Amino acid sequence: MPVEKKEWVCAVKVGTIWTEPNSAREIDIPAISKPVLLGEWLEALPYKERLALCDENRVQTQLLYGEPGLVEERVGEGAKVVSILQPSKKDSRGYPGWIPLSQIQPTKQVDAKGSARVSSAKVQLWDLQHNPLLVLAFNTILPIISEDEVFYTVLTPHGKALLSKVHAQFASSVDQIPKRSAEEAVALGVNYLDLPYLWGGMSPYGYDCSGFSYNMLKACGYIIPRDASDQAKSGEEISIQDPSLWKKGDLLFFANDEGTGTVRHVGFYYGNGQLLHSHSTGKTVEILRLAGSVLEKEICAVRRYAV
Repeated sequence: MPVEKKEWVCAVKVGTIWTEPNSAREIDIPAISKPVLLGEWLEALPYKERLALCDENRVQTQLLYGEPGLVEERVGEGAKVVSILQPSKKDSRGYPGWIPLSQIQPTKQVDAKGSARVSSAKVQLWDLQHNPLLVLAFNTILPIISEDEVFYTVLTPHGKALLSKVHAQFASSVDQIPKRSAEEAVALGVNYLDLPYLWGGMSPYGYDCSGFSYNMLKACGYIIPRDASDQAKSGEEISIQDPSLWKKGDLLFFANDEGTGTVRHVGFYYGNGQLLHSHSTGKTVEILRLAGSVLEKEICAVRRYAV
């Protein structure tokens, strides 16, 4: 059923965007529930079923709590959405896919005093009586209503709530996060070493390769394309022939057929011939020496988004 195209927001801490309304399996029920049970879902997800999220094209991306999207259509208990903060060649307005209707709600108008971006991996959100309300993920951005010395009062899908200033960064708006260096993006990424890879992942519960690069650069004030193939076509082009030109924080891209095929992977150049990346299903965020690795012969592009 087509609906009026208006802005909605994610109403769970991390909402998974599925390829089709029926892409979620029985084993995925914790991921499509409200409240969402991300930890329980991933702990119970065997390797084969986790790999199928990619190989069977089940998952597209994820939305963070309060992240906006356009609702295009409703089918049963699902909604087709466009994630407007995640640029993609799939749709000029943002990244498309399906999410349970129970996990989104209409945007509330507010006279915001700015935005608060969660700067810690995970942080407690409190209600106005200082009772625990929800755990927020890194890079969650919420509008600020007011503030005191300790808390931002933010507007959330659950109403007004309190977010500790110690774990948040002020921004004038959701797309005006203060600019920081590429080296700082790498330093943020190092905090997630050993985090298991998750296809479509956009949170500290699990990142895929391009979700990892997208989120670390977003935290530093750069909104880049969501997918590796799109990221490889933007930013400043740096020669792949002269590694001496590569700087810490540049994005290195890798393609099939020894770099001549389709872009399949991305990671941060860590310096000293090393790569910081979210590897693949069954593996984790790691720092890898490129020399002697499979990836060494697959480098197809180097792009600089931050200095």
